[in-house]
Amino acid sequence: MIRVSEPDFNVADEIALLEADNSQDGAVVTFTGRVRQQNDGHDVTGLFLEHYPAMTEKSLLGIVEQAKEKWRINRVSVIHRVGQLYVGDNIVFVGVTSKHRGDAFAAAEYIMDYLKVQAPFWKKETRSGQDAWVEAKTSDQQKAQQW
Repeated sequence: MIRVSEPDFNVADEIALLEADNSQDGAVVTFTGRVRQQNDGHDVTGLFLEHYPAMTEKSLLGIVEQAKEKWRINRVSVIHRVGQLYVGDNIVFVGVTSKHRGDAFAAAEYIMDYLKVQAPFWKKETRSGQDAWVEAKTSDQQKAQQW
């Protein structure tokens, strides 16, 4: 399941969906990303995320398909919020199920790493009353290249 939307998600509900009627998988790995108060030495009060819907969903589907080719995984859930968010708000959820934990951990990390560098989201932080577009980090690019 892939969802890009403004409304918040409930982590417990998303995990329950991954586990529902799923007795074949012994591993459920999840990651939740949230808006943090500091970024690159700046105090952050908010984050605004924009995207191009058709391109974003296609990109996320491609990342999930690549993960399915690399590891033996079953269910995958990727949720990414857009719009105005504030410190502490959920931004992203990645959940992966597999028979074994190694595949689930690797696939979840891969999806998150590639989501950071390939998915077309544009982020604008509010820092002390001023807005600043957030550039992709070199460290994120390097992490994705390791795969």
